[in-house]
Amino acid sequence: MITRRIFLGAASVAALSGCTSIGSRELPAPPVEPQPPVMPAYYGPVLDEGYAIPAVPRGVVPERFWRQRVSNPFPGEVPGTIIIDTSTFYLHLVEDGGTAMRYGVGVGQQGFSWGGAAVMQYKRKWPTWKAPDEMVVRNPELEPYSVANGGMEPGLMNPLGARALYLFDNGEDTLYRIHGNPEAHSIGQAVSSGCIRLLNQDIIDLYERVRHRAKVIVLQSNSALSVGLT
Repeated sequence: MITRRIFLGAASVAALSGCTSIGSRELPAPPVEPQPPVMPAYYGPVLDEGYAIPAVPRGVVPERFWRQRVSNPFPGEVPGTIIIDTSTFYLHLVEDGGTAMRYGVGVGQQGFSWGGAAVMQYKRKWPTWKAPDEMVVRNPELEPYSVANGGMEPGLMNPLGARALYLFDNGEDTLYRIHGNPEAHSIGQAVSSGCIRLLNQDIIDLYERVRHRAKVIVLQSNSALSVGLT
């Protein structure tokens, strides 16, 4: 006969020995993966001049490179000046009232980088891209898009994207551009052949704000400004 004392003693030994059912065991919750921040609405899809620009994918462009108005870090420059710091991957458009519009950019890779001062001579919507002759020499596959062959037609895959600002120095075309691009992952990277890349949504915004013959300054470090294009 099992007495109450024997039953309670057996139960205590079972509990101490860990003989509990698996079903009653509380399992740890699976780790929660952090989600990238939601992109602002202005990086959504855009229908522009008949071209359907897709939304900027979430989690591709770091938040610090999103377009925003900031305190002007270049108070010595007149409103309307464009200043590009290749070390921080920022383009600032100086505004009245002590502010600037800041955009994240992609810049020229080592060996193709440049610095100095130029003038935005003119700008174009959905431009044709013409591969410079020296680029065709390096990459003969670009021959169909050479200057002689008329270049690449405008479109979503055109390297200049939705807009282009053309930079001149003393009346001469520098062959450098500030332009859009279809590759969101290139923002914050040194990947191009010297030109300055923006998201298509951002180059459209900059295009509307920039003035004709605006001064453009390209800094190659935080402390020095080259005096001429190289």
